[in-house]
Amino acid sequence: MVERRDPVRARLKFLGAAGTVTGSRLLLTHGSQETLVDCGLFQGPRELRERNWEPFPEALSRITRIVLTHAHIDHSGFLPRLVREGYKRPVWATPATVDLLQLMLPDAGHLQEEEAGWHNRHRTARHDPALPLFTEEDARRALDLLRPLPYDRVLDLGEGASLRLLRAGHILGSSFVEFRLPAPDGERTILFSGDLGRPGQPILKDPTRVAGADVLVLESTYGDRSHPSDDSKEELQKIVNQTARLGGVVVIPAFAIGRIQLLLYLLRELQEEKRIPFLPVFLDSPMAINAVPFYCRHTEDHDLDMLALTREEGCPILLPNLKMTRTREESKELNNLRVPAIVLSASGMATGGRVVHHLRNRLPDPKSAIVFVGYQAQGTRGRILQDGARSVPIYGQDVSVRARIHTLSGLSAHADVEETLEWLGGFERPPGTTYLVHGEPAASAALAQTLRQRLHWHAEVAQYLQEVELIRG
Repeated sequence: MVERRDPVRARLKFLGAAGTVTGSRLLLTHGSQETLVDCGLFQGPRELRERNWEPFPEALSRITRIVLTHAHIDHSGFLPRLVREGYKRPVWATPATVDLLQLMLPDAGHLQEEEAGWHNRHRTARHDPALPLFTEEDARRALDLLRPLPYDRVLDLGEGASLRLLRAGHILGSSFVEFRLPAPDGERTILFSGDLGRPGQPILKDPTRVAGADVLVLESTYGDRSHPSDDSKEELQKIVNQTARLGGVVVIPAFAIGRIQLLLYLLRELQEEKRIPFLPVFLDSPMAINAVPFYCRHTEDHDLDMLALTREEGCPILLPNLKMTRTREESKELNNLRVPAIVLSASGMATGGRVVHHLRNRLPDPKSAIVFVGYQAQGTRGRILQDGARSVPIYGQDVSVRARIHTLSGLSAHADVEETLEWLGGFERPPGTTYLVHGEPAASAALAQTLRQRLHWHAEVAQYLQEVELIRG
């Protein structure tokens, strides 16, 4: 007997990543089920961060499952809070994402507790006592809910619905989420891009080409610009050589997952090609240190060059001159460096973590250089420095900016507007509607206009808490 698959009503609500690049949370209701695609933290200005403290706008008891596109905190970091509030159902992600979250979520909980403790000691919080959004224990309980789903494997959701994860090429384990839902005329395909990666980047395979979708939910981080055509590897070479001649330190705030591993790969190449001196390279991020084995273990994401190097060298991102500073004491010792060196540390937007101490120490030094290698959201310390501030507040003090500030936009893990259009060119049929998320308003609006003018697609910019109907039952 053939199972009857009745068409079901489907709708989508934008609970985050609408009008901003953080807080990715998209609720897909289909039949009797609710699937939350991504569960990210809002970051940046206070008015966005305060959304993390607001009551979740949907009943947790109705959410059937959570699906994570990748491990970055703006896509996964709210999960421990939902667990704290009572969520107990499965959380699906690729095996590499599941591994990375073993590092990232407990670390996020630890940082929440540390920040609350700092505010309580210094009495700087608006609430007394200051409380963490979630704890490390909440994060560890969230890990118990994770379920690995390899790329391209179909997960039957019942009621005639299914989902699968496709390679997004953004960071290790990153994925698109494709839903197939019953509809009155057969079936509808709903595709969530998560963060769309770039073609031709080291380490990772290119994003999967997709033939089509009825509804596309597309990120728009760089929807209004193209990455510079300059060779970022060559620019990195120039910065390192200039700073070495001056006797300074290169400090690179970078995302612990993805960007730091890419930088280690490029520094290894520059050293082997004798284009930069053999300087001490300090990896000052426990999470990045612990993530290195995962980057070498998950060969399902490796491009051909990375696969070949891994076979020959074991782990090509482990430089011979790499020094890993695991403890706080080892990190503090870097303040006393008086020889040229390179320090890689998190967080990537300089909003917290060990890199803030390095900035406080090196920003006043004209011999040193600060190099940003990823998107800096509005309101973050990284964006303030990018915009040319002459001083920046750090731990309650104004720190003068005399170090050279550089941005290597070519190392971004997000597709720019032309790369996005190139990926969309693989669609054999246009989506009925494309909803743009994960972008600041100007970027999203620009990409919507580009899609309308150049592809003649129907594109809309999603609004916070907007709800749209996808299938009428």
